[in-house]
Amino acid sequence: MKPFIFFLFTVCSCNFISAQTTGAQKIAAFKQQQQLLQASPYKNIQWRLTGPDNRSGRCTDVYGIPGNPNVYYAAFATGGLWKTEDAGQTWKPLFDKEATQSIGNIAVSLSNPDMVYVGTGEANIFRASLPGIGMYKSSNGGKTFQHIGLENTGTIARVVIHPSNPNIVYVAASGNEWTYNKDRGVYLTTDGGKTWKNILFESEKSGCIDLVTDPSDPNTLYASMWNRIRKRWSDPMPEDGDYIYKTTDGGKTWKKIVTGLPETKLTGRIGLAIAHSNPNVLYAFVDDHHIKREPKKGEYDSYERQIQKVVIGGAVYRSTNKGESWEKMGEVHDFVTPFSGTYGWVFSQIRVHPKNENRIYAFGVNKAISGDAGKTWKAWDPTDTTGDWTHGDHHAMWIDPQNPDRMMVGNDGGVTLTYNGGVKWKNSFDKIPTTQFYTVTYDMKTPFNIFGAVQDEGTMSGNVMNTFGTKADTSLRPWRMAPGGEGTQIQVHPDSPNLVYSSSYYGRLMKTDMSKGRREGVKRFSSFDVGRIDSLRGEWLAATMMSKFNSKVIYHGLQHLYKTEDGGENWKRISNDLSFNNPQKNGVYPYLIYHQTISALAEGNKPEILFAGTDDGRLWLSMNDGTDWKEITKGLPVNKHIIKIVSSAFKPSRVYAALNDRRADNHTPYVYVSEDYGTTWKSIASNLPASPANVIAEHPDDANTLFCGTDFGVYMSKDGGKKWIAINGNMPASVSVNDLFIHPRDKKLVIGTYGRGVYVLDDLKVLQ
Repeated sequence: MKPFIFFLFTVCSCNFISAQTTGAQKIAAFKQQQQLLQASPYKNIQWRLTGPDNRSGRCTDVYGIPGNPNVYYAAFATGGLWKTEDAGQTWKPLFDKEATQSIGNIAVSLSNPDMVYVGTGEANIFRASLPGIGMYKSSNGGKTFQHIGLENTGTIARVVIHPSNPNIVYVAASGNEWTYNKDRGVYLTTDGGKTWKNILFESEKSGCIDLVTDPSDPNTLYASMWNRIRKRWSDPMPEDGDYIYKTTDGGKTWKKIVTGLPETKLTGRIGLAIAHSNPNVLYAFVDDHHIKREPKKGEYDSYERQIQKVVIGGAVYRSTNKGESWEKMGEVHDFVTPFSGTYGWVFSQIRVHPKNENRIYAFGVNKAISGDAGKTWKAWDPTDTTGDWTHGDHHAMWIDPQNPDRMMVGNDGGVTLTYNGGVKWKNSFDKIPTTQFYTVTYDMKTPFNIFGAVQDEGTMSGNVMNTFGTKADTSLRPWRMAPGGEGTQIQVHPDSPNLVYSSSYYGRLMKTDMSKGRREGVKRFSSFDVGRIDSLRGEWLAATMMSKFNSKVIYHGLQHLYKTEDGGENWKRISNDLSFNNPQKNGVYPYLIYHQTISALAEGNKPEILFAGTDDGRLWLSMNDGTDWKEITKGLPVNKHIIKIVSSAFKPSRVYAALNDRRADNHTPYVYVSEDYGTTWKSIASNLPASPANVIAEHPDDANTLFCGTDFGVYMSKDGGKKWIAINGNMPASVSVNDLFIHPRDKKLVIGTYGRGVYVLDDLKVLQ
């Protein structure tokens, strides 16, 4: 391995400077996309939704109508807003024509149930959360929506409507995910969204993460602020500034109410709940990172890393005097270790039974219930096994105040309902296609099967001929689990389709023979034990590539590139660290995200030509199978996540690269082509709307036809990227397209969306 001299260059083009994409720019981008959709000769093409039909995606909020067991709303992290009017038998999407599918929170007016407010932008700030574009309003039960401002808030955590005046609305704005911004805190409108006023602002670092109102006095509200930011190398870390505020005059004045609460330098997100049966009683679910105990010998976390410290996790506090003082009741973390832990920034949701101030519910990986005001807890699992099982990772709950046994819960699998207080549950997973795919690929069976990495589910697989909502051909593979974790780039053997290479997470590679049992058929490669081996770093979607010239040759990227020539029996390292390896951009346990790693690989048109890209913006070329490496980053925007590399099948020296800067709240699409093996680069983003680019692909039979997937749908170019044509057709306007492929034999175009499942275009000829 002989490294070439690194290029040193100064970037002077303003196009290369990362900058937050403003709300006005997002609105302009959506208008541009709408114009492209209307002008497209393919605006009426019909994509076929294949599924999955056994999982929805992450549900961020649920809402029902008191006393009406038929009408419910469900909001999704990247799947839009849905409604049922027949108690969950059928659901319909309401947000397919709007500028975002990312929903943070919704509210339905008690005084006028046709009045629905939608706060966009998921506030849970996962590694792949998508931002919103402010507030929307419907006056007809969701039939139509109007955008009503707050487009710079980034994410919205809670929407509260005045109980008797639906024009008075409070909004908890939690701010951008990756960068600080001033549009955070609590906002108020008194005219139905025509104008807004920021009535509680702490700093550009602290957003409002929860907001509740006193049911006996709508001028009394409680707000919890959260000083949080996500970095490319770190989950949100505790920082000072996580305070609870109270107002008794509708937000004109506020005061901190912290007596009895833990010191905030080691706390995070705080969830709030108020007892409607006794408004003097409030609960706070605190993500507490103070040390609970020392780890046990050989104790590992969910990612198989040696635990370095055990934190308190979910701690529940209670006030009996309207928040003037607080008392610690108990720790939900006690009854099951992974309930919250260091993932409190994802959850911290708490609710109170509307008729019993001592019966409370808390949500994390599992559901928990307490009957003694939080002193003791137990897992809240179904006791009637004739009902459905309930998915993990809970983010939302609605309780009918008139009939508290009727509840609705939203989790990472979708929506589930109970009519008997949680004894028996009914899922709607097969009714709401909002599954979140990171990647998609295929095998060579006839008809072929699709494989995809799915957020919070692992890897799933189903036959391309499956159609969502119709009876499946039982001779074909239904959608089901397949080898691999939720974050992986999957490779399937072309001649032996039961052989699958995939990672469990962060590049922990394994080889699976699907014809054998789940345990017998799995071979894990201990060389890639990221987490257990401290010196290794692997991307969430670590790059894995099977050679198109020899299926026994597999390349796998951590911060170094590795190669096997015998199907994984033996591995050798064929590169140095290809990232910048900046020690200031390495996270600390337990908040670290593995960064500065190989995120994309491609093979040239003959053996030994390799391209490798990293998530911190470096692109490399080897012409001799890794013996020597030359950096070819010059001419590309700096420090952007290289998400896709494609070597042209038509010209040996032509290579495409898609780069993504979503992790800087920058929505500029970066798509480039080089005609000389990366010596020079040219942007081909041309008329793509401002939205992060996720994937680029060549048409297998036409060198000039390209496809590009972005967070604003899918596009096609017939002239090598000089001009792009929107081809969303019947898909939602703002659907995020994370990955796509054209099957080499069947010539079907398959799209993996992050929030609306997998779509297929059966006949590419319709695009001629």
